[in-house]
Amino acid sequence: MLLDKLKIYPFSYKMEVRKVLQDGSMFDAAVLELSTEAIIAKFTSAIKNQACLSLGLGYTTSASAPHTLLNGFKNLVAFSASSGYEFAEATKFLSAAASAPAAGGAPAAGGAAAAAPVAETVVEEKEEVDMGNLFGDEEEDY
Repeated sequence: MLLDKLKIYPFSYKMEVRKVLQDGSMFDAAVLELSTEAIIAKFTSAIKNQACLSLGLGYTTSASAPHTLLNGFKNLVAFSASSGYEFAEATKFLSAAASAPAAGGAPAAGGAAAAAPVAETVVEEKEEVDMGNLFGDEEEDY
């Protein structure tokens, strides 16, 4: 009521940022205009870096724990494949791998896959080279 008698009406101020000062460096206000997608992309990149760092150091964090568990499971499946020891989860993976088409693409349209030529492996024999008493192994007459 008092504001009406004095003819003062409510208003608001708006701050307009023109420059940003951070660690002694001055930036334009455009650095503050980040989209949600850009923020999520930067956050995802930081999480990936943290997971890589903690995996490299062998220090388990919430970002690296899924990768550590998956690598352990891969090792168990590899052990199961090489030793013949079976457990339910490994059997599922090994049977899926056995029934999968061979790497290199799908079969031809006619249903018959073209036979790939087998390259011959050439084994080269190592040639012994005489270095001529390089280290003085042989007895010498003085």
